[in-house]
Amino acid sequence: MTDATPVPEGTDFLYPFIDAHEEGAEALLDDLADSARGKAAESARLQRDSTAEWGPGIEEAGRRMAERFAQGGRLYTFGNGGSSTDAATLASLFSRPARGRPVAAWSLAADQAVVTALGNDVGFDLIFSRQIIAHAGPHDIAIALSTSGNSDDLMIALTEARRRGLLTIGFAGHEGGRMAVSDDLDYCFTIRSQSIHRIQESHALVGYRLWSAAQEHMNRPGTTPAPRQEG
Repeated sequence: MTDATPVPEGTDFLYPFIDAHEEGAEALLDDLADSARGKAAESARLQRDSTAEWGPGIEEAGRRMAERFAQGGRLYTFGNGGSSTDAATLASLFSRPARGRPVAAWSLAADQAVVTALGNDVGFDLIFSRQIIAHAGPHDIAIALSTSGNSDDLMIALTEARRRGLLTIGFAGHEGGRMAVSDDLDYCFTIRSQSIHRIQESHALVGYRLWSAAQEHMNRPGTTPAPRQEG
């Protein structure tokens, strides 16, 4: 019995030209540089297009967020996989900004004990909705991030958030999926790309613009965030 000859795994899904067996490091480096420049250009174009499409909505959503923060509202962010880390970054931008006013903000995917307990005890689809039930009030805000816009756990949480009076915002990709047509969202900012990487890069920009808009409105007279009332 002989071992089969291993078949090398291709890298064409990342850099097709690497599998072309180019000779010489210089040609390969040139192709890598061209690929990086192309991706950067596409990301910049997509961010410009997204800002042009969603700019007024982002401004309005930021104003409404500032109004809720002024009433003691909190921000809850959530997502799956890479979008969960984007959700954590967004919550941190609001709660620990390098400048401007910090506000109460949490990522619902950040506590591993809570997420795994809920996933084990009641099911993965409820890991965010159960936290909304436990913590959220009518002055709060929910932001769900998804590159597809179709995640069941996010949609269930958004439905619960809407039922409880939260301001609901979705960051989606592709054509927006279920988020784009759901009555449970006040705003859905869809990044119109088929690339998960480019979608997430533009999600980061939308999150920053949303934070900036909220900060601008909070800095106006009479909009000092109120202390949160527990209970």
